[in-house]
Amino acid sequence: MKTLQKIMIMLTIGLAFSILVVFFTTSNVAGSNNETVIRFGHGAAESNERHLAVMKFKELVEEKSQGKMKVQVYPNEQLGSEAEMIESVTFNDLQMVAASAFSQYDQRISVFELPYLFDSYEQAWSILDSDIGQQVAKPLLEDGLRVVAYFENGFRHVTSNKPIEEPEDLGGLKIRTPEFPLSISTFKAFGSNPTPMAFGELYMALQQGTVDAQENPIANTYASKFNEIQDYLNLTGHQYMPLPVAISEEFWQTLTPEEQEIIKSSASEAATFHRDILRDNEEKMISELQDAGMTVIQPDRDKFREKAEAVYDAYKNRFGEEFVNSLLKEVEQNQ
Repeated sequence: MKTLQKIMIMLTIGLAFSILVVFFTTSNVAGSNNETVIRFGHGAAESNERHLAVMKFKELVEEKSQGKMKVQVYPNEQLGSEAEMIESVTFNDLQMVAASAFSQYDQRISVFELPYLFDSYEQAWSILDSDIGQQVAKPLLEDGLRVVAYFENGFRHVTSNKPIEEPEDLGGLKIRTPEFPLSISTFKAFGSNPTPMAFGELYMALQQGTVDAQENPIANTYASKFNEIQDYLNLTGHQYMPLPVAISEEFWQTLTPEEQEIIKSSASEAATFHRDILRDNEEKMISELQDAGMTVIQPDRDKFREKAEAVYDAYKNRFGEEFVNSLLKEVEQNQ
């Protein structure tokens, strides 16, 4: 009996050891095949243009490196919320992320989200790709986050179950916003009741009436099928929000100059790809949302702009008046 027990114990130990060997040899692909593996997370659905852009980045990196660099993509918050994924990048547990929640590390990155800062996509892209874009992102290096490109998040609009034609229509409305101070401040200025929550919780929150409305770019509203639970698409265009793509600085420093250039150039090309498809598809998505039953409202944006002036006053104190004024001057010159 004791002999049988010993045999069973030895077999169990052997099986456990075999599992460990398989785990480490398959999980550490870089060591066995001399490949550089990049784990890249984002929060959008696989039907979203963001995912297509990240897959474009994967295609470009693997092509330019002749297969020596591999990109593993994790969409749809598989690895946690945006904030959690960014934190993982700071520890190099995750190598890259495309997300919006960087203001938890340095609020200046959210300066581009000031309400009604930009009038067009082209104006926004011109600023993001200038020295200002790099200047704003530089402080994130202190937390191990290197921004290599700005993907597209687009102009944000409100969906609701009643028409929103002027700020007063938002009065008291419980609206989901991202957990970003500037988004919360903007909707407080509009008179609504901003309710931050993770994007992954939003559909159910709207369905159950936890919140009355939400605001997002058209692509997010379309991909998440908010038309199934919201009657009105109100084209407020209240904020433009870029999508910084960051890589772990710790990981970056392990790369050769050639590998770094492959990542930078691929991220830049993927950003252009993302911007183009999002802008080109937006009118089509609005039309399809209408066909699916949503009513599209064109609000009086001038009235929203007036309410937003209070946000500028507050954030000049927070970001620095000189910095905000220099940005506004640059934006005006790029009209």
